[in-house]
Amino acid sequence: MSPDESTFVIEQPVGSLAVHDLTVAPAREGAPVVLAVHGITANGLSWRALADELHRRHGPGAVRVLAPDLRGRAASREASGPYGLAVHAQDLATISAVFGVRPVVVGHSMGAFVAALAAAAQPGLFSSVVLVDGGLAFPAPADLDIDAALQAVIGPAMDRLAMRFESPSAHLGFWARHPAVGPLLAGPAASVVRAYLGHDLVPAPDVPGRWMSSCILDAVRADGADVLADATVHAAARRALEQDVHLELVWAERGLMDEPQGLYDESRLAALDLPSSLATHRVAANHYDVILTGEGLTTVADVVDRSLGDG
Repeated sequence: MSPDESTFVIEQPVGSLAVHDLTVAPAREGAPVVLAVHGITANGLSWRALADELHRRHGPGAVRVLAPDLRGRAASREASGPYGLAVHAQDLATISAVFGVRPVVVGHSMGAFVAALAAAAQPGLFSSVVLVDGGLAFPAPADLDIDAALQAVIGPAMDRLAMRFESPSAHLGFWARHPAVGPLLAGPAASVVRAYLGHDLVPAPDVPGRWMSSCILDAVRADGADVLADATVHAAARRALEQDVHLELVWAERGLMDEPQGLYDESRLAALDLPSSLATHRVAANHYDVILTGEGLTTVADVVDRSLGDG
């Protein structure tokens, strides 16, 4: 799980932030930048397929793709708290400043909320924002149990944080049984999926010879609480739109377990009464494969391309 030669490290008071440069070839001088933000228990390598697709469309080094491991995950596991989406949003500002860029930011799932929050706080930070199956929230009940809600929404992803695996192969075996992720391990995105799932593994300090997820449980809980119940986070996309941030949403028809009902549908989006400036794109995909293969990946890349043109 250690960073490779294409991973930059931004030192923090405790630990560091890892930023993967997924550009297939060295970036050309002045190449536009995509800053890609992963979901709640994922990591930056989940964006490899998008980087490959942009390379296929534009050629070597024409678009630079930077994808951080958010603090509390993978190679940024040792970056300390406090956790929460506001901290991740500030980390995006730091990354943009360190690299001296005004990127298109694309966020998936929780990463979409981070992107919206960062854009709402600093409207000039990004040239545009692409939300992928996240970033828009619905009112939370006052008595919400965060752990129970997280378990209900991302079940197996939460379960594995307490698990110890005999080997990386056993970890892949766990994911092979997942109804949304399992088919990806047997499809054209298999190498990308194996790499990003493997990047999550670290040796388990409490059980020698076993492996565990790199995700810090306190980080997942804090971030999940913000996604589910923080009013500022819930209002972020609307605030960004009201400040003339160019923002588009790509949403998957199917859910996190490949169930027919996804996080969004036409009626749920209509109920949010969002500004008409928000363009939305429905795709035949589930919450995971929307950034990895098929119609989802194609549509995300199309929206990023338009955003690069606008920038």
